[in-house]
Amino acid sequence: MNKNECPAKNKPIGIFDSGIGGLTVVKEISRRMPQETLCYFGDTARVPYGTKSAETVKRYSVEITRFLHSHDSKIVIVACNTASSVALEEIRNAFPGPAIGVVEPGVRAALRATKNGRIGVIGTKSTINSGAYQKKLLELDRSLHIAAAPCPLFVPLAEEGWVDDPITLETAKRYLTPLRGENVDVLILGCTHFPLLEGIIRQAMGGNVTLINSAEEVSREVEAILKENNLFSPRKTYKDLFYASDDIAGFEKLHRRICGKGDVSFVEAPSDFFAIVQEVRRFRGKIFADAIQWFEPLP
Repeated sequence: MNKNECPAKNKPIGIFDSGIGGLTVVKEISRRMPQETLCYFGDTARVPYGTKSAETVKRYSVEITRFLHSHDSKIVIVACNTASSVALEEIRNAFPGPAIGVVEPGVRAALRATKNGRIGVIGTKSTINSGAYQKKLLELDRSLHIAAAPCPLFVPLAEEGWVDDPITLETAKRYLTPLRGENVDVLILGCTHFPLLEGIIRQAMGGNVTLINSAEEVSREVEAILKENNLFSPRKTYKDLFYASDDIAGFEKLHRRICGKGDVSFVEAPSDFFAIVQEVRRFRGKIFADAIQWFEPLP
């Protein structure tokens, strides 16, 4: 294949999150579909999204979606529960291909797992206050009892790497004890950072509660969408490309801790980089023959 050509199958999977939490989705996608090339954007300069207004989250999300579109992504995964909760409609309007969030796959998995119809949901303040999980669960089964709790400190604890620390366990117990009192048998981890704290959360909730990791469910859904649309890449020919809007060195370190080593390129993308990329797309053919040339070929 000519390097200037990029059939739809070889186009990258676009993924974005407010920070590093979406790397749990990256890990599952890479495990399930190692032949796919990934293009990830972590908005580390503007994290967290969970404390920002819905309008701000929508604006950021559309901006990043267009960025991923400029790289010819064949699908966009919104690996941020906050953005999935409040901005998915705007994201789908901004992207011509499939765009999926993390809410609906997690909801479907919870419904399959519950035996007593009592489901817990934890997430950022914005995710819980949006009611996205609660509404979708009740839309599918009005008989459910749902208990939801915001756990805002889980995000910085996960990013600090305090995944097995007494302070994190104490924090988890304070957040989750009320949910234990609700007798839930399923708990949706409604933030992609939270699987990094799965061991601590399991200790706080007890062994009889099934934890739903949306990252696993999203990877299954992406696989099904690519199969349905005949978009599976036959082989991996380009390195994964990871952008962060701030502290790319710190992001790279966290990527290695969560995902391990691999064929990956890292690029820092400050706010003015968005405008540059949009101009490149606008003048395609004069600057780049094809967007795939953003990516470094595998040796």
